[in-house]
Amino acid sequence: MNQAMNEKQISGTFTEDWLPIKQIMNGMIQLEDGSYVTGVKVQPKNIFILDSGSQNNIIYNLRNFYNSIDYEVWLLIAERPVDIDVYVSQLQLMYNDAQNNAQKKLIMQDINKANLFTSRDSNVVDTEYYILFKEKRLELVQKKLHNLISGLANAGLQSTQTSNNDLEMF
Repeated sequence: MNQAMNEKQISGTFTEDWLPIKQIMNGMIQLEDGSYVTGVKVQPKNIFILDSGSQNNIIYNLRNFYNSIDYEVWLLIAERPVDIDVYVSQLQLMYNDAQNNAQKKLIMQDINKANLFTSRDSNVVDTEYYILFKEKRLELVQKKLHNLISGLANAGLQSTQTSNNDLEMF
């Protein structure tokens, strides 16, 4: 009898058993209660390569943007593994077609750097940034998406609505 109870407990521990997801479509998660979870994927931007005035301007605009959001949001950061073999192959083709030694030297430096990343024990990852929210009414979903995208654009950041693939990865 204990074995049967243990098997039942194990089978009831899957994420699908407690998540109220009905479907994922059009870049939104539709929940069983009829509400939607969606948001934007924000393209990363290295502000540390900018001058201090530009850095301060972006930070100021981001602070104003975040303070203007009057609904609950979730900030998510996800690391996804990246296969850079295709990139290295393209570099190798460029190296073979290079016309002079200076070009070949620069391309070989990139190839060596890529090989250094793959030779380490760590995986090469791409970091993705998301701002998600939950809403019942579709017209408010569209309004909030527009506000997020335009607010981030005013802060100098590019963003797009989450895709089905983005949401399936969570």
